[in-house]
Amino acid sequence: MIVCIAEKPSVARDIAHVLGADRSMEGYMEGNGYQVTWTFGHLCELKEPHDYTPIWKQWSLGQLPMIPPRFGIKLKADKGIEKQFGIIEKLMSQADEIINCGDAGQEGELIQRWVMQKAQVTCPVKRLWISSLTEDAIREGFQTLKDQSEYQSLYEAGLMRAIGDWLLGMNATRLYTQKYAYGRRQVLSIGRVQTPTLALIVRRQQEIENFAPVPYWVLTTQYRQVTFSAIMEEGDRGFKSREEGERALESIRQQPFTVTDVQKKKGTEAPPRLFDLTSLQVECNKRYGFSAETTLQLIQSLYEKKLTTYPRVDTTFLSEDIYPKCPQIMNGLRAYFPLMERIKGKPLPKTKKVFDNKKVTDHHAIIPTGQEAKNMTEMEAKVYDMVARRFIGVFHPDCVFNTTTVLGQVAEIGFKATSKEIVDPGWKVVEQAPTPDTSGSDSPENTDDTPQISSKDVTFTKGESGPHTPDLAEKQTTPPKPYTEATLLRAMETAGKTVDDDELRDALKENGIGRPSTRAAIIETLFRRHYIAKKGKSLYATPTGVELIGLIREELLMSAELTGRWEKKLRQIERHEYEARTFLEELKQMVTDIVLTVLRDNTPRQITVTAENPKRGKRQ
Repeated sequence: MIVCIAEKPSVARDIAHVLGADRSMEGYMEGNGYQVTWTFGHLCELKEPHDYTPIWKQWSLGQLPMIPPRFGIKLKADKGIEKQFGIIEKLMSQADEIINCGDAGQEGELIQRWVMQKAQVTCPVKRLWISSLTEDAIREGFQTLKDQSEYQSLYEAGLMRAIGDWLLGMNATRLYTQKYAYGRRQVLSIGRVQTPTLALIVRRQQEIENFAPVPYWVLTTQYRQVTFSAIMEEGDRGFKSREEGERALESIRQQPFTVTDVQKKKGTEAPPRLFDLTSLQVECNKRYGFSAETTLQLIQSLYEKKLTTYPRVDTTFLSEDIYPKCPQIMNGLRAYFPLMERIKGKPLPKTKKVFDNKKVTDHHAIIPTGQEAKNMTEMEAKVYDMVARRFIGVFHPDCVFNTTTVLGQVAEIGFKATSKEIVDPGWKVVEQAPTPDTSGSDSPENTDDTPQISSKDVTFTKGESGPHTPDLAEKQTTPPKPYTEATLLRAMETAGKTVDDDELRDALKENGIGRPSTRAAIIETLFRRHYIAKKGKSLYATPTGVELIGLIREELLMSAELTGRWEKKLRQIERHEYEARTFLEELKQMVTDIVLTVLRDNTPRQITVTAENPKRGKRQ
């Protein structure tokens, strides 16, 4: 008998249907030589400190660091889990072969490996690796099963991630709680990704609070109903003093405005890339205010309903073997046929901006499956619409526009105004959803005060001249904006660096903190522990969160960049480029060093703020 084990009952039912295992039994399906059972996510977990030795049950500085000689796993303490594991264990003990049908990713590999270890499996194990749950994808996956040994490095990376989180979280939490909150009945929770993420928010908040606005003066003039801005030296927003600005204003007040140049340039804007999980969470937060966790739940549900492909991905590209399937996927998007008029009846373009095997590892970008879109909730439909439109859009031509720049001169001062006119909207006809709210944008502040030529009827000729109306306006520099969930996700992806360029962002992903599948949970953990709260879309650190970061002197615990280097090593383990045992020894040494450093601290630092339950705002 072949035993298949999936991560959820719903997925197990889909697999059982394809395999012909149509008899429902308690805890599994059976038929056609297969038994298909399931977990409920994590059935097993790493043992707790007291499972290794009773003396670790009590929190004591004298027992730190806690480093087990060998890490072990145990069943979660839950009667339902214990019952289901009993069924799995019995099936596996009688199996001729086992097929691991867990989610095709690092966490899915870890979940099922631990269950098989706990059940003491000795028979051969194969791996099902699929990117969607459609019948065709499942059948194709069973025709191309791999030996589980091919995914050993994936398991080792997941195991090292779990052990790293245990070592740092267990030791640092007890260390800081006992050292700096002793007697306050308050746990100071420290986490490998959680704490650097909190530090990002705290530091941004402190930048805003300590920001001192600097005034500057912008000189403009209106000529033929168009406002022109004075051209300043590079890096200057305007005049640095009122007196300087007023002198410039007076020097041009009685002089004519002369057009010195009219430049027209053709430009193009390529379609936005397909979604990975982070970019989908970012757009859903901007457009609909959905939290990262909500978006993950919605796209996971769409995956389980066979409407979209595997969601926990960090690439925006498709592998080349997907290209022949794209016309069929398009044909399944019947509700979107009106948006395909531009590409109807033509071969779909195949470009490296979409199809690139070198940019795809385990899974490709999130796309529709082409199955009929039905039985969706209102929120699911919004996410599906974004995925479908983005998929259709990448096969459309670039948006083409003309940019007109008009230069002028009054006395010794040059002026400029620009306009942008869409010539061919290209892919933009597909992206007709409401414009995302960019109030929380983390992009660099626009320092170009060049006015836009608003009237299409106004045309200018080089050499023309005439009267104008100048004006001097006082402005101030503005502080950085608070993080929103969208901009925080981007900061986690790039280890705190502000990056707008897609290619540069791709390069920094290797050093990002957390994984696409875990970042939402990290943000939720910070909310749950009352380290952060929400005002509108903006995230802010609570007094407890601010004070906790203020207590920490060990840069490794707070630095997104240093944590990102750790993440990079985990990815290298996955690719056979780094030894798991080497990583484990580095972990142990790092934790030991942190413990010794804090224990030597004789300063009177203590946490003074008790964590309360601040209003979080509505979580979508």
